[in-house]
Amino acid sequence: MTEEQLIAEFQLIEDNFNRAVISNSVAEIKKCITADWVLVDSGGGIIPQEGFFHVLEKGLLSHSSMTKEILRVKVYGDIALVTGRGQNTGTWQGQPMEADEWITDVYKKEHDHWLCVLTHLTPVKK
Repeated sequence: MTEEQLIAEFQLIEDNFNRAVISNSVAEIKKCITADWVLVDSGGGIIPQEGFFHVLEKGLLSHSSMTKEILRVKVYGDIALVTGRGQNTGTWQGQPMEADEWITDVYKKEHDHWLCVLTHLTPVKK
């Protein structure tokens, strides 16, 4: 597969992951991630999925938009490293929020489906 084809394939996978996050539905998000997925960000460090799901279920975090442009994909057997730039909007603890971030998602192929194992976010410096 060419680099362009890999980027196109993972753009679709990431677009699906974005739709799941915007749904604010734990069940939809779980379709895109492994059972041990974690989020790493500059504010919260390593956030286990249970913590992420907790703030969604309590309504403390809600996403209204999320986009990603996939810029690089490297596949190593059943592992893929996906890097891009993303923007999202929503609310955090009732206050509007927006983010512009560099994103690295690590994917693992399970039963012929790519599932995200880890999401790492780095804010873009203005």
